Amino acid sequence: MAALRRLTQARRSPDERTALAGEAAAEAAEAGLETAPASEAAPAAKAPRAPAEDHTPTPGDPRAAAFFDCDNTILRGAAIFYLGVGLYRRRFVTRRDVARFVWQQACFRLRGSEDPAHIADAQDTALSLVAGKRTADLEQICEEIFEPVLAEKIWPGTRALVQMHLDAGQRVWLVTAAPQEVARIIARRLGMTGALGTVAETADGEYTGRLVGGLLHGPAKAAAVQALARREQLDLARCAAFSDSANDIPMLGLVGHPYVINPDAALRRHARAMGWRVRDFRTGRKAARVGLPAAAGLGVAAGAAAVLLAQRRRRAAV
Repeated sequence: MAALRRLTQARRSPDERTALAGEAAAEAAEAGLETAPASEAAPAAKAPRAPAEDHTPTPGDPRAAAFFDCDNTILRGAAIFYLGVGLYRRRFVTRRDVARFVWQQACFRLRGSEDPAHIADAQDTALSLVAGKRTADLEQICEEIFEPVLAEKIWPGTRALVQMHLDAGQRVWLVTAAPQEVARIIARRLGMTGALGTVAETADGEYTGRLVGGLLHGPAKAAAVQALARREQLDLARCAAFSDSANDIPMLGLVGHPYVINPDAALRRHARAMGWRVRDFRTGRKAARVGLPAAAGLGVAAGAAAVLLAQRRRRAAV
């Protein structure tokens, strides 16, 4: 049965894989609601007040919700970068793995674009690392990694927007290409309802080394939001969405209240043309984005490479 499922998935069209990734994320998000400990659902700390000029959500509207991207929207930098650093420090990946990732990252930089074949190669490399590993082990590592990160790397302005929707009694969802295990942790720590993230296939409590559908990136995020809206009986015209990246235009275009947060140049131009609200919580000169593609493997590469560089500098200083 597993072999047949793999063959069937390999033959799917890109649109079918996008839809499958969205449905898998929505299913995992709802499953997370059933298993999340009640004690972890409350916000870690009181958030600052949201700007007065922002859209005010209708209190208690059962068909309205808010969807927040993670990297550079809520979190300063990329979640997969912090995960990569943490996995390397905990010997979850090896120096040989790092070398493979660094080579892929260098090729990506030279090409200067998200080439689908290149991203697929990096993704496959990353998934091969977790194949056979227990899901419970990775979840525990993620908890350890993101506890300090979330205390230091959250944008207060976006945190305030999250709290504004929570205070209105609305459901608030994180939507990210990061693994579902990471997405759930971030959402819980911020008191959000739940999370839509990339779903890795598992069997008997272990990762198989494959994704369900594919990466939750670009159109797949929009598919996940649509799938969740159907399950939760949401009216997307009454919902809000927040992102920093032009890759998320499909998701932003679904809702009645799109917000652009700390935008890249392409999204800023699009927002101006569409009349979307823009909020930039960066101070001084425009902050440089952590320019990582949404492929999980490339994030691990950057994180692990940073650790290696720091180690070499320390040795040189001795």
